[in-house]
Amino acid sequence: MIALKPTGVYVPTVTPFDEHGEIKFDALETLIEHWLGGGVSGLVANASTGEAPYLSRDEKRRIIEFMVEKVDGRAQVYAGTGAMGTRETINLTRDARDAGVEAALVTTPFFFKPTGDEIAEHYVALLDAVDLPVILYNVPKFTGYSVDPGTVARIAEECSGLVAMKDSSGNLGTMAEVIRLCGDRISALSGSADMILPTLMLGGKGAIVAVANVIPAQCVGILEAYRKNDLAAAGEGQHTASYVNKVLVRENPQIAAIKTALNQMGYGAGSPRMPLKPLDAATAEKVKAAMQKV
Repeated sequence: MIALKPTGVYVPTVTPFDEHGEIKFDALETLIEHWLGGGVSGLVANASTGEAPYLSRDEKRRIIEFMVEKVDGRAQVYAGTGAMGTRETINLTRDARDAGVEAALVTTPFFFKPTGDEIAEHYVALLDAVDLPVILYNVPKFTGYSVDPGTVARIAEECSGLVAMKDSSGNLGTMAEVIRLCGDRISALSGSADMILPTLMLGGKGAIVAVANVIPAQCVGILEAYRKNDLAAAGEGQHTASYVNKVLVRENPQIAAIKTALNQMGYGAGSPRMPLKPLDAATAEKVKAAMQKV
């Protein structure tokens, strides 16, 4: 397996849809240039912000192939391949590998709440079956539970193919314990825009955050300022990222709000796929007013 240590800021990319719910690849190409222009390290197709649960297996493959082609080596391309069961996760991860991604972002199994042993065996089976680096994705707001840091450490010890963890729990203690237990075996990545700078200060390596769809350069700026030991600038950038996160993720429906902001910026992200709904006009105006501040 190719050695990989994800470092930097990554965008879990939205999937633009037209009024009929079909993928707008022309809009996606424009968005790719927006994200790359912000200096991000990579893009993550088919993650939760990309409405992956509402995409077919064929659509996921087509999005990955398109993104790999258009990025053309200018940044890394990863893909979300998590599913409720191990067999489907393996199939989706093989698809992503064959389409040319450099790593898979794999949500912990959901619907039925698995034990720590079941989670560990899930990732071990995946890494035994597919020769592709894997990022474990801990996202309690969608799965209903937070993976135990000891389970992450067990997988990291057993499988060199586990290269990172994206933690969207928002729990600083969870991130600190993962870093303490795993050391440099894996890269710890913030999954919350509120946690970019705290994660870096704990020894983490970067972030995969939804607001980077809208403010990629500002998110990258936090990392660059931190690397220069300019903590005042890093803190100011964190304030901006946290404000945008408050507006687009915590106070409003995440997918609809992010797409609204991108539409207002002229990127044609469209609306969410059903059953999700776009923001109503009054809420969209509030988002516009808030985003104009940054």
